[in-house]
Amino acid sequence: MQPTAPNRSAEVTSFLAAHPTLTQVALILTDINGIARGKFLRPHELHGLYTSGRPLPSSILSLNPLGEDVDTTGLVWEVADMDCISRPVPNSLKLSPWLPNTAQVLVSMDKVAGMPAAAADPRLKLVDIVNVLRADNLHPVLACELEFYLLDASAWKQGKVIPATTTYGLPLTQTQVYSVDDLEAMRPFFADIYKYCAVQGLPAETAISEYAPGQFEITLLHRKDAVQAVDEAIQFKRLIKGVAEQHGMIACFMAKPFSDRAGSGMHIHISLNDENGMNLMSAGEIDTNKILLHSIGGMAASVQDSMAIFAPHANSYRRFKANSYAPTAATWGINNRSVTFRVPNGSPASRHVEHRASGADANPYLAVAAVLAGMHRGIREKLHPGKPAEGNAYGTQANTLPLNWYETLKNFEQSAFIQEYFGEAFQRIFSALKREECEAYNTHVSELDHRWHLRLA
Repeated sequence: MQPTAPNRSAEVTSFLAAHPTLTQVALILTDINGIARGKFLRPHELHGLYTSGRPLPSSILSLNPLGEDVDTTGLVWEVADMDCISRPVPNSLKLSPWLPNTAQVLVSMDKVAGMPAAAADPRLKLVDIVNVLRADNLHPVLACELEFYLLDASAWKQGKVIPATTTYGLPLTQTQVYSVDDLEAMRPFFADIYKYCAVQGLPAETAISEYAPGQFEITLLHRKDAVQAVDEAIQFKRLIKGVAEQHGMIACFMAKPFSDRAGSGMHIHISLNDENGMNLMSAGEIDTNKILLHSIGGMAASVQDSMAIFAPHANSYRRFKANSYAPTAATWGINNRSVTFRVPNGSPASRHVEHRASGADANPYLAVAAVLAGMHRGIREKLHPGKPAEGNAYGTQANTLPLNWYETLKNFEQSAFIQEYFGEAFQRIFSALKREECEAYNTHVSELDHRWHLRLA
């Protein structure tokens, strides 16, 4: 039954009229692990979502990567798994063109009616930190670059993890970085990516064959609304996975799916505008621009506290090694891909920083929030990053990144920086989730344990 006014949303009415064959709508909340959680709604239920919000259990933000409750978060039995109200994210109601008669809408917790789960909502953390910068007339402009592997879905069913097969029926076996031929060999996949991005209004741009067989990257356009940019990255990641499945592949965003091949990162390109849209990093030379230098100084000073966000899983730490295009120390440089904070070449008007620490497995909301918080801290405290690295920065011993999961969790849990910008409740909930995951992972006896030690110990 269709609801009657005033319980109808004009936006929903217009959307349903434009898509009369729609049969289901995915309601999507992004959890702390970056995993899509939610429900499938019938189309008429959208009216209630837009006019009154939609209840979701508090435990939806207490789940580990396997979808199991983590009681120590305080979001399960301590609050009786109570309902918390979620609200639709503006401009996120879109068709899911890789699925028949299906749409999707992102939701986020209501700051008041969504408590206690709202304290753990990654999108709300980003919104809060963006507002802190805006209050100081700092308006972040950013884009996310996502690296990913295309894997053979049929082989996965047989327990094998191998790169996808091309349009010609041949497996991708060579690295062939920047290969146009490899892009052309996957042209039906990329054609659908761009076609569906047009349907969803996602600003997909350049596609690149990356530093391993089956590894690719697609860039997104810079946005002057930082939260919009990350909403689009969330939607884009889901679109890539959906299109890959259509083509008999798995789009893999693990940080390191192969031990002997390149890892996948999420590079965050970011600058700061003033209220008039002027790039504050563009004035003067790089070595004299205080906003640029203080931003890098703040990111460098806070990266150790934030590494649990940038590298959220055990697999994340396998990505970091020398001469791998993944950073190992809190270094910065100009036109230098061996550093963590890179200032790319370009005109002063386009000057920005590329933050290279985050893996493709990180939650984009939290990763960007941590980057922005670090920049704000650096500007507020006038932190200087020191001299830029020249040449190969992998030999740098100072400011080494913490690349041990236990160490990064300890840094996160004890960080005054994290507590100030993310709040005590989020710090506690995130720590509880990741501690549980870390302990479960490290107590698991693997096939490698058997192979190395079963007969030799």
